[in-house]
Formats: sequence, C-alpha cells, structure tokens
Amino acid sequence: MADLTTEFVGIKSPNPFWLASAPPTDKEYNVRRAFEAGWGGVVWKTLGEAGPPVVNVNGPRYGAIWGADRRLLGLNNIELITDRPLEVNLREIKAVKRDYPDRAIVVSLMVPCEEQAWKAILPLVEETGADGVELNFGCPHGMSERGMGSAVGQVPEYIEMVTRWVKQNTRMPCIVKLTPNITDIKQPALAAMRGGADAVSLINTINSITSVDLDLFAPEPTIDGKGAHGGYCGPAVKPIALNMVAEIARTPEMARLPISGIGGVTTWKDAAEFMALGAGNVQVCTAAMTYGFKIVQEMISGLSDYMDKKDMVATSELIGKAVPNLSDWQHLNLNYIAKAKINQDLCISCGRCFAACEDTSHQAIAMSADRTFTVKDDECVACNLCVNVCPVDDCITMEQMAAGAVDPRTGRTVLPDYANWTTHPNNPAAAKAAV
Repeated sequence: MADLTTEFVGIKSPNPFWLASAPPTDKEYNVRRAFEAGWGGVVWKTLGEAGPPVVNVNGPRYGAIWGADRRLLGLNNIELITDRPLEVNLREIKAVKRDYPDRAIVVSLMVPCEEQAWKAILPLVEETGADGVELNFGCPHGMSERGMGSAVGQVPEYIEMVTRWVKQNTRMPCIVKLTPNITDIKQPALAAMRGGADAVSLINTINSITSVDLDLFAPEPTIDGKGAHGGYCGPAVKPIALNMVAEIARTPEMARLPISGIGGVTTWKDAAEFMALGAGNVQVCTAAMTYGFKIVQEMISGLSDYMDKKDMVATSELIGKAVPNLSDWQHLNLNYIAKAKINQDLCISCGRCFAACEDTSHQAIAMSADRTFTVKDDECVACNLCVNVCPVDDCITMEQMAAGAVDPRTGRTVLPDYANWTTHPNNPAAAKAAV
C-alpha cells in the first residue's frame, strides 16, 4: 500500500489533503468534524488583529456558475476574514491541536502592513501550538480595499518586507499565499523567497463577478440592490492554478521552494495533477463546501490506488514528476503527426464532431447519408476539437502516424521521435539558434 504520509516544510500529516483557509475552517466544530472524516490538515480561516470586529454581510455571500447538469463549476464569494473574536479562535485552535496532535494546523493571518501588527499577533498564534502560519496575500475583495490581502500580494516589495517581519518574529514555518490577480506569478513567489518564506501556496481566489441580476441590474450576489466583485474558486479555476503552480516549479531559482497547490481540487486525480506539477500537498475548499467533509475519503483511496498501480510507495515519488515534460511551444516536436480516428462501434451518430469540425475547424469529418462519420486524413490537423466535443468517452482518439509515413495534407514525412528535439536540426527553433 502506498504511504500517503506527507511532510511539508517540516509539518507532518497523515495525507496530503488539507482544507484551505475558508468557511469550512472557521471554527472548532468544523475542524473537528473534518479531522474525524480523515483530512490530513487544515489552514484555519484567516485571523486578523485584535480590535474592532470584522463585520460580514448578513445576506447572500456566494454566487455560482453551474454546468448543464447543475454541477457547481465555480463559486464566487464576498465573505471577509473571520468575524469571530481573535481570542475565541486562538482558544479553539489550541484545543483542537491538543486533541489531534498528528494533524497539521496552520493559521492564516492578515493584519495591516505594519511591523508592529505582525509582531503582536505572531506570539499569540505560536502559543496555541499551531504548526505554522500562512500569510494571506491573496484575498481580492473587502480586505484588499483596506490595504491588505491582494493589495499586498500584488506588490513584490511588500511581500518580501512582510515575510521578513514574520520570519524575524516567529519560530513557526511561514507559508506565503499568493494572489492569481497578477501578470507574472513568478515575481511574488521570488519576493516571498527573498523574504525567507518556507513555502508558497497558490492560487487564492480570482477577482470576479459571476452574474448580473437582469431585473435588479445589479451584480450577484446582491445585497439590498447592490453587488460587489468577489473571489472566484472551484473546478473552473483549476487550469489557471495548475499553470501558476507549474510556472514556479519549473523556474530554476525556485526549484526547491515547496508549493501547496490550491484551486479546484475535487478528486484524487486533481490532487495528483497538482502534485505531478510540483505541489507537495493540496488544499481544498469548494469541493468540501459542495459535497461535505467525507469527500476526502474518496480522495485518499483514489490517490492510494493510483500510486499502487504506478508502484509508488511515497508521495515524494509523485511530486514534480511532470515538470521535466513541461515545455515552451517552440520546443515542441513539429514532426510529430497524428490523425483523428472514430470508433464506429462506440459512435452514437449524434453529429457533434461533424458540426464542430465543419463549421469551426478544418472540414475534416465526412457524414454519409446514413449518418456514418469518418475522418478525412488529408484535411485533419489533429486539433483534438472532435475529441473534446464528443459525448462518448474514447469514441474519438488521436492516433500517431508511424515514422516514415507521409502526411497526406502536407506531404511531409513523419520523422522518428528524437531524444533531444530541443537541439535537433529539424527543429526550427534549434536551427535558428545555430545560425
């Protein structure tokens, strides 16, 4: 059996599945239920400094995007950091850590961008016995307007400065949570490294408006006739999150920087993809809010089964395994040629592949009088659109042409795969570099 035990910046947990800082981790009751369900760790919902309380709206806090089957694809929230008193949260964190010493408890923090504010709150968190802190530099709404959250995360100099304050004033590992609302994710990650961060976590939510009420003419969720931008999360953000995690993992200067992957993790497969692209563990929010805490049991069993099939005995064997195969476009093998193939035994004659290809692509699928669909090899460029629109799994596949065959569309001979395409003379980029 694969061992899912994980050590992330010195913090041990029985599996790599943590709950992200969000409503599910806002109080002791929730976190105890999460640990009983099997979660390996939690990041406690963001705490602020002692003083005037945070006041959340008492109306709709979430907007949503659904698929055709009403499956939740994206969630937008306008909720702020915890509105519970600091001393109550600290007391509950201490109690939970005492009763679950084998689980990871990291505390998310957001206070004004002043050194004294950070110096004041860090000893209070440290006294609870928490395993670490996560600096919330990502929240794009409400708090950012007050000069916190993504207002800090969008300025590398601020990230470096605050991270350094934290590292100078606590023994706890420091994870910096990055905002995706930025052009180049590498810059804030490098700033966190310069400040001494032990790890980064990403992505936080994406600035968004999910919908507009066309009767009230106000963004949703609507509070007394008005709406505001919020933070977008859920399965829909996963591709953005994967790319940003990979950008950090593939950058040589950050090759050793631990990453906690966040963004649309719903299944064990999602988690495995994040880990293959460099994440040491994953954090989950929307999936737990959609299906409840016990969803982690499917994640644990699924990842364990997958690792067994791959003869992996530890998660360390999975982490970063896909990073060497992440390339820039100019290094892709232009002599690799494939063609679409339709399995007539699986085809249900819906015609979606034909409509998509005929109207919007390369007119490479023919339809007979009896609605039999076949691929015209001389027109097919293997764009994969037909595969993506087909409602039947594996009905349409992309088949690589054998070396030595001639592409009927271009007349180009298919060359063998090369061990080092980057430097092969048939690679236009390599040829240009040689000149």
